[in-house]
Amino acid sequence: MGTYVCELFRLSSFKPKFFTLFKHLTQRQLLDDFIAGVLVGIVALPLAIAFGIASGVTPEQGLITAIIGGFLVSFFGGSRVQIGGPTGAFIVIVYGIVQNYGVQGLIVATMMAGVILILMGIAQFGSIIKFIPYPVVVGFTSGIAVIIFSSQIPDFFGFQMQAVPADFIGKWSAYAESLHITSLPTLLISVLAISIILLWPRFNRKIPGSIIAILATTLLIHFSQLDVETIGSRFGDIPSHIPAPALPRFELSTIQNLILPATTIALLAAIEALLSAVVADGMIGGRHRSNTELIAQGIANICSPLFGGIPVTGAIARTATNIKNGGRTPIAGLVHAVTLLLMMLILGSWIKHIPMATLAAILMVVAYNMSEHRIFRQMLKSPRSDVIVLLTTFALTIIFDLTIAIEVGMILAVILFMRRMAIVTNVEVITRELRDPVNGDSADSLFKLTIPDDIEVYEINGPFFFGAASAFKETIRRLEKPPKVRILRMRNVPAIDATGLNLLKESVEDCRKNNTYLILSGVHKQPLAALSQFGLLAIIGEENVFSNIESALRRATLLANAASAE
Repeated sequence: MGTYVCELFRLSSFKPKFFTLFKHLTQRQLLDDFIAGVLVGIVALPLAIAFGIASGVTPEQGLITAIIGGFLVSFFGGSRVQIGGPTGAFIVIVYGIVQNYGVQGLIVATMMAGVILILMGIAQFGSIIKFIPYPVVVGFTSGIAVIIFSSQIPDFFGFQMQAVPADFIGKWSAYAESLHITSLPTLLISVLAISIILLWPRFNRKIPGSIIAILATTLLIHFSQLDVETIGSRFGDIPSHIPAPALPRFELSTIQNLILPATTIALLAAIEALLSAVVADGMIGGRHRSNTELIAQGIANICSPLFGGIPVTGAIARTATNIKNGGRTPIAGLVHAVTLLLMMLILGSWIKHIPMATLAAILMVVAYNMSEHRIFRQMLKSPRSDVIVLLTTFALTIIFDLTIAIEVGMILAVILFMRRMAIVTNVEVITRELRDPVNGDSADSLFKLTIPDDIEVYEINGPFFFGAASAFKETIRRLEKPPKVRILRMRNVPAIDATGLNLLKESVEDCRKNNTYLILSGVHKQPLAALSQFGLLAIIGEENVFSNIESALRRATLLANAASAE
């Protein structure tokens, strides 16, 4: 592993911020980073435990993820202030993997995801966030929030359910039937915890409300002897140590089954980490190194499972907390990881007394905050195609699973985008406009040429791709009598694909059958290179390709006159 990391350092796409900023550290900044790191570590403690439990693994696995993963993300990352660890976005996919393949399957899938992330960074896919449609991101994020909220209902109300249905509708039907077995002591603790979390920031914003809620409800249960389920009663004692690293068994059949879940983990980790880094840049006026960040996330997701951890990514809320408390270098992230380690070693025996109801309340608040309900409602006023993508991704995330939602959402977004581009792209006859310029308003009216009746000029506006094929065919088909010269004006065609090239080839063949000359005008660099590579430039003839309409019309007039004289 050490040799592999050394090789990574030689890559131009791998330049960790820690090593860039370390030599510029001042004592004042070091103190600010230390304080911020300690505070973020305190904030991360209940979240790491809650995310671990909600993901279907043990509390200590959530803590180990925050410690190991958080340290590596800060040490190797491309952001000044990124805080890594388990997040709510992974709960759904991790829980599904654990149910289907067990904890060992999760470890293998997470390590596979780490490799994918490193390859993405090496391939310089750091700009991947630009290619994920915003409605897809909001749709699956809001869907995940609803699923997290739903999964905490039994612990919030104290339902002692033997088995909770996996599907969303069946789950809520079971909840409705279980209302009569609500545990009043559990509900009391839940309501108290959520009230403290929501009201505490009015008194103090430095210390998180979740910590106060944990302290208050744990002490209340201890002194009142309320019959409420705790971490200890469900999971037993919390180990006060980090286990020794251990490699899982890699079997070909398991790897094949886990390719899709691992890819989903990698994609989610990339999206959330880069989103968090972009948000952080806006808060501190910095600029992260996206490819380095992807490689760091990959290293963290390879190493964290070796100690029993779960998937790691950048945590937006904890990163924002770090910034607000003065953190400006990766030192804060390293201190955050060490703080969590010390709390695990020192407070491990006390963690087991935390009520499950309090963790449910914390996760419900997390779900509400990550739901982006205001943005969701605002996006419902967007163009209809974006609303369709948003609602489809949201519904599929809830009803089926995240993998299907992302796949279908992306495919639907691409299809609707192509439809929109096809609508924008148009082909029209502009011969009359060139003959009779209106009021001198057009740039074409700066020159005046006599265009014979047997010359027709067509203009293509927009990318000439398969989505515009029908428009091109329909416009060409309208002419009853083929002209002697056909000019295709392509000044507004930035790109052409294989379908466009094939259509041009068909147009050349039709022109030959009808003894019509074909001339191209205003061809840009990409279409010109594509024409040459496809062999069409040689067929059309370089002498029939011009950079402007004036030259093309002069050439067309000469060809038309020559054809008339024959």
